[in-house]
Amino acid sequence: MAMRRWILTSFALLCTVTGWAQLSVVSGTVVDAHTGDAVAGANVQGGPVTVVTNDDGYFTLKSDQAVDVVTVTHLGYKSAQARTAVGEPLHVRLQPTAIQLSEVVVMAMEPRELLLTAIGKIAMNYSRRPELYHCFYRETAMKRQHYISVAEGVVDMYKTGYESDTDRDRVAIRKGRRLLSPKKSDTLSVKVMGGPVTPVLLDLVKNRDMLLSADELDCYDLKMEAPTTIGDRRQYVVSLRPRRVMPYPLYFGRLYIDRETLAFTRAELSLDMSDRLKATQTMLVRKPMGVRFRPKELLLQVDYRTGADGLTRISYVRTTFRFNCDWRRRLFATAFTAFCEMAVTSSTDLDVRPIRGRESFDQRDAFYDKVDYFRDPLFWQDYNIIEPTESLDKAIGKLLKKY
Repeated sequence: MAMRRWILTSFALLCTVTGWAQLSVVSGTVVDAHTGDAVAGANVQGGPVTVVTNDDGYFTLKSDQAVDVVTVTHLGYKSAQARTAVGEPLHVRLQPTAIQLSEVVVMAMEPRELLLTAIGKIAMNYSRRPELYHCFYRETAMKRQHYISVAEGVVDMYKTGYESDTDRDRVAIRKGRRLLSPKKSDTLSVKVMGGPVTPVLLDLVKNRDMLLSADELDCYDLKMEAPTTIGDRRQYVVSLRPRRVMPYPLYFGRLYIDRETLAFTRAELSLDMSDRLKATQTMLVRKPMGVRFRPKELLLQVDYRTGADGLTRISYVRTTFRFNCDWRRRLFATAFTAFCEMAVTSSTDLDVRPIRGRESFDQRDAFYDKVDYFRDPLFWQDYNIIEPTESLDKAIGKLLKKY
């Protein structure tokens, strides 16, 4: 894997379209048309398959159907289409969306009223049938500026209709691998909230008690912000900040709502860290005796995508944890960052069966303990993944050399 990625890194702007046993593979980069900067987290769709760009703007999309055109969308940019061709480079340039002053209309509707109206339209805007989502998941941990663990896998996620609660929603690991720094001093047995069940827990549209209920909205000051776009669709933007003291921490953030359908399309949240005890209770699952955990930051991003059938579904979840840990009798604390992301690559509602309890991943489990070590360079084969960034790939190479 490391050698293959080194080759791809050397030709960062080169896109190839090849066929492997009837598998169509499209790779490329997405950049800002004005600055040339990489666009991270862009949705790239080719036929029924969707992937996201990594932090370097790079993507690879694999499909068992011929992919002639890919469509790329991202918050704040116009959507772009690019036609694929064998042997030709594909370099997608996204144009930032300019919101004209004449388009910025002051709404008569209050932000709370807008949110409650959008909540009332969830049954119309989101799937009411059970569905099976195929996803790619990755989690990493860093000690200061160095990677100390990487785990990634392909998972299936079963979700009941959006009119139901999340009690029957399950995630199952289909294939995964892991890598841990062999240095004993890098070992950290702290577990924070998250894992492959994150899209179940953080699906705000379905798990409404977290934020999108009348009682929870009463805990926040809400404000209409300047509108924006996702692809070619106009979005209302509502910001929120805590205005009450609750037994649990609240969030700062923004909610994005499609102007035409009033479907929730994106949430960006940051946990209120003003009470460290409450923040710790939210972030920390377990830690060894003698270790002091000090929360610094928790960032959440949840994206939804509207399909050709007009229904909106969860498509991407990303969490970033920053915290310090120190051991008693040590003078200085050590900074750690734990990061995880899951991207939905495809979904179906045909002949869908629930994931049984013994096959499912429990939120108390550690993903790292459920998968095997890195070995096979062709591990992913025809699976769709989030390509590792150049820095992550270098880190993986260094960790592999230590074994």
